[in-house]
Order: sequence, then structure tokens, then C-alpha cells
Amino acid sequence: MNKPRVILAGGSGFLGRELERHLSANGYGVIVLTRSPDSNSESAKDVQWDGKTLGDWADHFNGAKAVVNLTGKNVSCRYTPENRREINESRVDSVRVVEQAISKCSDPPRVLVQAASLAIYGNAGDRICDESAPSGDGFPVETCLLWEKAFNVVQTPATRRVLLRISFVLGSGGGALGTLTKLTRFYLGGTVGNGRQYISWIHIEDFNRMVQWTIENEKAEGIFNATGPSPVTNAEFMRELRYALHRPWSPPTPSWAVHIGSWLMGTEACLALTGRRGIPKRFVENGFDFKYSGLKEALQNLMT
Repeated sequence: MNKPRVILAGGSGFLGRELERHLSANGYGVIVLTRSPDSNSESAKDVQWDGKTLGDWADHFNGAKAVVNLTGKNVSCRYTPENRREINESRVDSVRVVEQAISKCSDPPRVLVQAASLAIYGNAGDRICDESAPSGDGFPVETCLLWEKAFNVVQTPATRRVLLRISFVLGSGGGALGTLTKLTRFYLGGTVGNGRQYISWIHIEDFNRMVQWTIENEKAEGIFNATGPSPVTNAEFMRELRYALHRPWSPPTPSWAVHIGSWLMGTEACLALTGRRGIPKRFVENGFDFKYSGLKEALQNLMT
């Protein structure tokens, strides 16, 4: 019997490879659309695409169970005009070309799961942000609005559509947690800025289960916050990370030092100094069961 097929567009990054392994282990045949195919991938077939123009890769959409679009240039970079353009175009172009591929299918995918970002809520302070919360302002928000606008005009009448506003995904295989872990191991894991900015986080295992849930739950449609139920402040997060890594108290990093450090690392200080208190209201209302609802347990699982 053929396995149900899932297409992971832009699936060669940290989230994509973790999701690929999860779906493969749960009975799916996975095809990864990537600019740099890996012929050594054991659990999936890598297929070349450029993320913006139709090609032979689109043939794999016909008869697929689902398409999950994770495409987008990493936002951990300097926000130069060129990088801003690439960040926006990589997201918008991929949404448009995925729609084109679906529209060509005689047997279209049952569901399209589109990645988005919790950053759409901006620097929201301690305000709780469920899926109905208003958007914020600033460049990351502008990117999110363009991204979601492109998705909202998608016309796929035979394909159910889900949009996941993804938070800070905690995994041992990469992502931003890897950078924080290295800094903390070198006794640089203190509070960042005033420490009051919220971090909305989710364990990679729960994120993978969320995606699988949206694929398999035929009633799932529309916007979902893909985050855990227990956001914490930066001060709380760094305290728990130090505890998980057996590191003592570390001096805080003032905002001016964050700006200097971000410049040296080729990224933007706003990624560390701003935050939002996102909650997964729609997942909770629909009975999704989190395996890791507490930060302490999540970090201890990942650090052992």
C-alpha cells in the first residue's frame, strides 16, 4: 500500500528536517522541495525547486495528502534593503507558486498548511495574544502582513487551508535555541535587556504533532497560533535555561550591549529585545493535548 504523501516546501531547514523525520515515522511518505537537494536523506525524497517558478516538482502535488509550506529566508540577519527584499519575496513568491501548482492538479492535495509567524503581533508587552489579537508594527510585522495577505488570496476550493503562526520552536537539532545554549554554556546566559519581553515557545515534538494534527483533522481550517500554552518572560526563560545547563547566575546583558552583540553576530537586536505573549487558543479549544506545557520539563528533555 502506498503511503499518504506529504510535500514539505522549503523543508531543508531545522523545522523542515525535524518535521520530515516525524511524519516519516508516523506513516507518511515525505517529499522535500529544496534549493539544495540532499541525496543522502534516508527518510524523504529531496526534489529541486527555486521557490518561485513552476517546474517538474509540481507533479508531486497531484494526489498528495498535504502540502506544508515552510519556505522563507532566515530572519536572523541584518535588515539591509537587500535582505528585507529577500525575506519578503521568499515568502510571498513561494505562497503564489504553491497555489499555482495546486491549481494544476486533477487530484489536488487535501490540505495546505502554510507557515507564518507569531511576530505579526509585534512587540506586544504583557498583552495576551490569541488568534484574534491585532497586528503590531515594525519590519517583522510588515513581512508577516505581506505573507498572510498572499495566503489569503489563494484560491484552492478543493484544498482545505490552515495558517500556522509559529513561535520560538525549541529543539536540540538547531534553531535559535542552539545559539542561546552556546552563550549560556560560556556563562553568558543572563537576562537580555530588561528581561520583561515575553518569549512564546513550543517544544519541537509538540510543533510536529501540531502539524500532523492539522493534516489529519478535517475540521481544522484558518489561523492557529502554533505555540505552547505557557509563554514566559525572557528573565524566566534564561533562568530555566541556566538551570537545565547547570550554570549559575549570569550577569544581565543591557540593551546597549545587545545592540553591539547583534551587530557583531550579523543579526538584529529587536529579535532579542522584543516579544509577545502568544497563546494557542484555537488548538486548546479543539482539544490539542500538549506533551510539554512547562518550560522546565521541555528544556530538561532537550538538554539530556
